[in-house]
Amino acid sequence: MRPVVGPLETTAIVVIVAIFILLQREDLRDRLIRIFGATDLHRTTTAMDDAAARLSRYFLTQVVINAAFGVIIGGGLFAIGVPSPALWGVLAGLLRFLPYIGAILAVLPPLILAAAVGPDWTMSLWVIGLFVAVELSVGYIVEPLVYGRSTGLSPIAVIVSAIFWTWLWGPIGLILSTPLTLCLVVLGRHVKRLEFLDVMLGDRPALTPVESFYQRMLAGDADEALDQAETLLRDRALSSYYDEVAIKGLGLAAADCLRGVLDDARLDRVRRAATALIADLAAHGDHDPVAPSTETTSSRTLAEKALPAAAAPDAADQPPSAAWRTEGAVLCVAGRGPLDEVAASILVQLLGKHDLGARTVAFDEVSRERIARLDIAGVLAVVVVGIEVVGVPAHLRTLLRRVHDRLPGVPVITGLWTASGDSAEQPDADGVVATLREAVITCRDLAATAAATDHELLSAFG
Repeated sequence: MRPVVGPLETTAIVVIVAIFILLQREDLRDRLIRIFGATDLHRTTTAMDDAAARLSRYFLTQVVINAAFGVIIGGGLFAIGVPSPALWGVLAGLLRFLPYIGAILAVLPPLILAAAVGPDWTMSLWVIGLFVAVELSVGYIVEPLVYGRSTGLSPIAVIVSAIFWTWLWGPIGLILSTPLTLCLVVLGRHVKRLEFLDVMLGDRPALTPVESFYQRMLAGDADEALDQAETLLRDRALSSYYDEVAIKGLGLAAADCLRGVLDDARLDRVRRAATALIADLAAHGDHDPVAPSTETTSSRTLAEKALPAAAAPDAADQPPSAAWRTEGAVLCVAGRGPLDEVAASILVQLLGKHDLGARTVAFDEVSRERIARLDIAGVLAVVVVGIEVVGVPAHLRTLLRRVHDRLPGVPVITGLWTASGDSAEQPDADGVVATLREAVITCRDLAATAAATDHELLSAFG
C-alpha cells in the first residue's frame, strides 16, 4: 500500500496547507510584509502585486495552451480512429499541467488502446507521431513565443526548481515548482536582502554591459568585447557606446588599479585588449543608426536593452577649415592615470570621424622636463583627458598650468570621465566636459567659431 498511500498523503498535506493559506491570506500577507520590508511598504506591496500579476498571467496562459493541446490531441485521435478520443484529449490537457512528464503519461492510454484495437502497428505509430509533433510544436514554438520573458526565470532555474520541489512535495511539488520559484524571483527583485534569489534563478544577466566589458578586458578577450560592441552599435552611435560602456569599464579598471588590486600584468592586458577593440571599431561611423530590426532587438539581453543610448553629435552645418582638419589640430593630452592614454585615443578616433584632426600625447611628453620640446605646430585646441579623477588633484592643476604656459591663447578643455562623483572644485580650463560626446561637440563648436571669425575678418578687410 505504501506506493499508493505515499503520494495521497503528500497531496492531502499540500491541499490542507493551501486551504489554510487561502483562509489566512490577509494575515499571512501582513506578516510577510513585516519580515521582508516593513520599512518600505511601497516596494514590498509592489513586489507582491508583481508576483500576483505574473502568476495570474502564467496560469491563464497555461490553461489556454493546455486546453488547445487537448483539443488538438482529441481531434487527431479521432482522425486516426482511436476509440473515445474526447476522453484522451481531456486527459492529455490535464496531464500536461505536469511539467516534462505530463505528455509522456498522456500518450500511454491511447497508445495501449491503439495497439489493442489496430490490426497492425500503423495506428500506434500514428498516435506516437501525433503526440511528438504536437508536444514539440507547443513546447518549443508556441510556449516560448507566448510566455516570452513574462515568468522571469532562467531555463536552468526551471529545471532545478522542478527537481527541488518534486523532492520536497512529490508530484504536487512538480506542478507548483514554477509558480513557487517565480514568487521567490519576484521577491529577490524587489527586496534587497533577497537579491541573491534573482541573481541565481532569474533570467536577467548577472553582469551589466559595463561589467561584462571590463571582465572581457581582464581576460584579454577583445573578440568577445567586439561582438558585444557590434550588438550594441546596431541601435546607438559609436560615441554613445564609448560613453556608456567602454569609458565606464575602463573607469572600473582604473579604480581597481588605484586600489592596488590590479597588478601590472593584468593592467597591460586590459590596455592591449582595449587598444585592439578601438582599432576594430575604427570602421564604424559616429551617427545614429536606423531603427533596429525585431530580430536584433529580441536577441539582446535585458541589461543591454536598458542601457541608455545618447544621440550622436549632430552633423555640422559646414565642414571645419583646413587648419582644423590637419593632424594635431586638437591635442588630446592623456592624464596621469593608468588608462588615460587609451581614453585619449578613443577621443582622437571620434574627432577624426567628425573631420577634426587630432593626435594623442602621452603624459610623459608634457612633463616638466619634456613639455618645452613638445611639437605644438598647428595646435588649435587642447583636451586633457582623465579617467577616475576625483576633484582636481595637484598633478592635474600643474598639468593644466604647464599646458597654458606652453600654448598661450589656445583653448584648453578638460575631459573628466569619472565614476566617483562630481566635485565642487573646477579645474583651471576653458571648459569641462563629462562625456566624449560633449568633448566632440565642444571641439567642433570651437572650429565653427574660428571659421566664423575668419570669415568676418576677411569681410572687414575686403
